[in-house]
Amino acid sequence: MKTHRILTVLLTAATLALPISHGTRACTRLIYEGAGDRYLTARSMDWQEDIHSDLWIFPRGLKRDGGAGPGSIEWTSKYGSVVVSGYDIGSADGMNEKGLVVNLLYLAEAEFGAAGDKPVISVGAWAQYILDNHATVADAVAALRAEPFRILGAVLPNGAKTSLHVAISDAGGDSAILEYIDGRLVIHHGRQYRVMTNSPVFDQQLALNAYWEQIGGVAMLPGTSRAADRFARASYYVRTAPKFKDERMAVGGAFGVIRNASVPLGVTDPARPNIASTIWRTVADHQSLRYYYESAISPNVFWVDLGRVDFTAGSGSRKLELEGHPTFAGDVSGKFLPAEPFKWLNPRAPHGR
Repeated sequence: MKTHRILTVLLTAATLALPISHGTRACTRLIYEGAGDRYLTARSMDWQEDIHSDLWIFPRGLKRDGGAGPGSIEWTSKYGSVVVSGYDIGSADGMNEKGLVVNLLYLAEAEFGAAGDKPVISVGAWAQYILDNHATVADAVAALRAEPFRILGAVLPNGAKTSLHVAISDAGGDSAILEYIDGRLVIHHGRQYRVMTNSPVFDQQLALNAYWEQIGGVAMLPGTSRAADRFARASYYVRTAPKFKDERMAVGGAFGVIRNASVPLGVTDPARPNIASTIWRTVADHQSLRYYYESAISPNVFWVDLGRVDFTAGSGSRKLELEGHPTFAGDVSGKFLPAEPFKWLNPRAPHGR
């Protein structure tokens, strides 16, 4: 017990010494495993302000480009998807019709490096490119490892730098974490990578979490809103949460874990400006192809049933307006209205436009 106390003090000191970014953005992503090969990916969006998110439906056959002007990569979407936008300049989160889920999270240490002679893509289009082109994590990792493009970062409307990393998960429970560190792509691919938060880089998060796995969550878990603490809590609960077979119970289980790793609305820490309140959460059920959304200031969870969505080429993009935080409940698949796709944040244009 004395050794544990000493280790706890040392680990706490090390964690508090981690570098703190000058932005206020953080998030958590996790994969909950239910019974009967049911996997659900949950994430929280923690930000210092309303990012004016909307829900979008994008069909197959949509012609895209990287949104960075000359030299941008071009593609045509193979798969339809449902996404949550951020500031309507990028896809922050989403699931495609094959059950592939992509989550963008903040990482202060991210450095995408120089474009060189490769095609380029706006960081706002990174998640959408993956959703449009891939059906499984293995497929996405194999293609992205070859680095078919270089990512261009930019500055968001609130002045924040787009330092991001991405998590990918699929219906088989496979997972991958992709980070650009000092301009080099680092990929962690495997079913064991079920949790991702923010700083420090993923290798260091794994090392910090190894200590808490030895302690065991019954004895003690770190309770602050810092990324390393959220990582430890989420990791413990995705390991120990019951594997519910019933779909509603499994969705509730996934929401229960991600809420535990969330930051209460309005809570900030002036001494640690990279901690921000959770403003929304999503849960993607890979088996039932339902994509759940929960606003932190709304009384209800609502969802899109991808099985009820027309993704055929030419069916058009559609939008569910969330500005003003309207109250929805239940299945909203039929409430989307036709809308022109938003334009990606352009790193080469003034103010990103």
